[in-house]
Amino acid sequence: MAQVDTAEIEEDGAVRPDAVAEGWRAGIRRAVRNGSRPEPWRRGLVLAALALLLGLFMLLHAAIPNRIGNLGSLVESLLPWFGVFIPVLMIAALWRRSASAVAALLLPVVVWLSLFGGVLSHKSHSGGDLTVVSHNVGADNPDPVGTARKLAASGADVLALEEMTEQARGTYGKELAKAYPYHTVGGTVGLWSRLPLSDTEPVEIETDYGPLAATRPADVRLASSRALRTTVATKQGPLAVYVAHLGSVRVNPRAGFWTDTRDRNAQALGKAIAAERNKRVVLLGDMNGTTDDRAFADITSRLSSAQETAGDGFGFTWPAKFPLVRIDQILVRGVKPRSSWVLPTTGSDHRPVAARISW
Repeated sequence: MAQVDTAEIEEDGAVRPDAVAEGWRAGIRRAVRNGSRPEPWRRGLVLAALALLLGLFMLLHAAIPNRIGNLGSLVESLLPWFGVFIPVLMIAALWRRSASAVAALLLPVVVWLSLFGGVLSHKSHSGGDLTVVSHNVGADNPDPVGTARKLAASGADVLALEEMTEQARGTYGKELAKAYPYHTVGGTVGLWSRLPLSDTEPVEIETDYGPLAATRPADVRLASSRALRTTVATKQGPLAVYVAHLGSVRVNPRAGFWTDTRDRNAQALGKAIAAERNKRVVLLGDMNGTTDDRAFADITSRLSSAQETAGDGFGFTWPAKFPLVRIDQILVRGVKPRSSWVLPTTGSDHRPVAARISW
């Protein structure tokens, strides 16, 4: 701000308002003069180029091919985190006093806000008819009893569990029996409900794959099943509920972002949902991927995310201690999510997810 002449100070020591305004105007004029000089625009051209590349990278993420190490899916899984580079580049641009870099940063800022600005808004509402919860309880969970009790205390009307081991299955059944009179289990996934269930059946998501898969006995295939479908009887009518745990993904130097099993599972699950006749559908489970990932196009084109519709924030779920991505999903069709949130940690490496839906 420009210095105020001592003559402009009133007798009581206060600065006259017109002097303050003149100081602001002088500061703006000085900033305009500095910005109109060529030096600030010539400095930091590398930073400006990086800012433009960051913006184009986020804007054109769908054009990044998957042919090399599934790079496109990896970028889409971590897409929100590319926004972290914006303040880093901004600090560097201000330190370099680069007008060109500051101007170039407008592109990634606008792109990021267009992609994720809505996530930052408050979208949850009170009310709802049914609370659904999904949790990958973790095969290595050291405290299945405590996990079951926390989930029972969540207030869920319908509770889906994934990655149950054969040893822990009985523990979950025992601890949840009082709160949930109805339940069904298929392989490593299960559903507990306060409302009656019917028409339960496993969903073939091609977990067993290859020429020998068809030769395995039915009981062996069922024991390793990772998806089921059932009908929940609500006051508003039948609700089709799917529980699924898609294949794991890996990142390694040789294969890159390895997603073969998960992608095959996602395609098969998408076909099952496409064939679903019930207009009201809820999909609960560990998808091992985000809804931004193109691998889930067959599913997300038919179901909408409760978190994106009615959640506050990104709702990251994994890893539980410091979540970086949301790979545990609640997806719906024919019902309206009223709110969506992430529950506190249990003994699992995933955090539970919850949503309140209405008709």
